[in-house]
Amino acid sequence: MKLTSAEAAKVLRKMNDDLNDLWSRESMSQSFVAAVSENVEDVRPEYDFAKTRAEEAVLSEKIRKLKHAINVFNSTTVIPEWSITIDEMLVLIPQLTRKRDRLSMMKNRLPKERVEAGMRTASNIIDYRYANYDIAAAQAEYDEASNRLAKAQTALDLVNSTVTFEVTL
Repeated sequence: MKLTSAEAAKVLRKMNDDLNDLWSRESMSQSFVAAVSENVEDVRPEYDFAKTRAEEAVLSEKIRKLKHAINVFNSTTVIPEWSITIDEMLVLIPQLTRKRDRLSMMKNRLPKERVEAGMRTASNIIDYRYANYDIAAAQAEYDEASNRLAKAQTALDLVNSTVTFEVTL
């Protein structure tokens, strides 16, 4: 079957949900309590150990195959205009996010700001914290990182929603 990465992620999510549902149903029916006065067969929930194991094996194999196909796709598909694979882009995006977030704090710093006295409440000494860098340069770097992050996310979204790969489940 041919899938985009976005479609594959939805199929994978559904298969994982199905597997969790199977485990949940098994958990509720693998044992039961009956009062001494009850007929055990009348209160026994429907449960087939062998059938459950077989369903689990089928779902687990499909999940493995799909995850492997996604991993191969991510490690071999190059994102146009970036000349890096999806796998690399999945590392670059968090790096750019952290960089943007650090720069956000730096660009918003005042050149000189009063520091709270803290433990020295009775002191007349006033301390100031000074930015030890060019705040305008931090703003420019922030803008560049923010724009690059948006472009990276858009490029990844485009590939994930348009490029297909083959997987046999």
